[in-house]
Amino acid sequence: MKVGYIQTNPIFGEKEQNFNEIEKLISNLKADLIVLPELFATGYTFISKEEAVSLAEDFEGKTSQFLRKIAKNTGAVIIGGFVEKEGNKIYNSAMIVSNKGVIGTYRKIHLYYKEKLWFSPGNKPLKVFKVNGVNIGIMICFDWIFPETARTLAILGADIFAHPANLVLPYCQKAMVTRCLENRVYAITANRIGEEKRGDDNFKFTGKSQITSYNGVILSTGPKDEIHVDFVDIDIEKARDKKLNEYNNLFEDRHIEFYYNMEKSK
Repeated sequence: MKVGYIQTNPIFGEKEQNFNEIEKLISNLKADLIVLPELFATGYTFISKEEAVSLAEDFEGKTSQFLRKIAKNTGAVIIGGFVEKEGNKIYNSAMIVSNKGVIGTYRKIHLYYKEKLWFSPGNKPLKVFKVNGVNIGIMICFDWIFPETARTLAILGADIFAHPANLVLPYCQKAMVTRCLENRVYAITANRIGEEKRGDDNFKFTGKSQITSYNGVILSTGPKDEIHVDFVDIDIEKARDKKLNEYNNLFEDRHIEFYYNMEKSK
């Protein structure tokens, strides 16, 4: 299975320009799975909720149309972040699209910093999307810091964590080694580069997009400050074997009867 990421430097609010750059980067490319960054078409650093709302879309918006187009051109399942609107709420979401159309969305559960001022927290359960015989779990950026996110997706059967991101903290790439190792799942972290100075905020994004193997081996690392595209071939069956050795199975060896249960503690 050929999987990879596109690491970009989006221009805030310029969707068409950001679409065009990605199209050029994947010209003549064929793959099975492509992950784009969080909010890849809009940029990240909003200065008001009204501004975020003005860039929000539903399943029929420009971002959906673009993702369907590149899915058809590449033959890949595409996952990318966008501002999703539903009713009077907006979400920091990721859309998963195949050449047949939109499969669904995941809405970011764990909002970082001022995202809490613009977005509602995700209101959909974590879910694994079964596409072309592969089980894809989606998390977005700051979700990485909560191990429950990855563990839940793994228990639901994820072979791959698709991880659109706009990372500003310096910890995630190393942490994804542990997330993959403790769950024996592949991960594709698609980060962005560049700097966005808007309002009171000046974010410097860390780049270093990463493909991490089920056994914690880093298969690809992007540069910290350059636009970059990379793909690797993976054996998805390796992520379905949870045996660490002949005596230890990472899921069967769990003793959940001794783990903290928040519901029982109420």
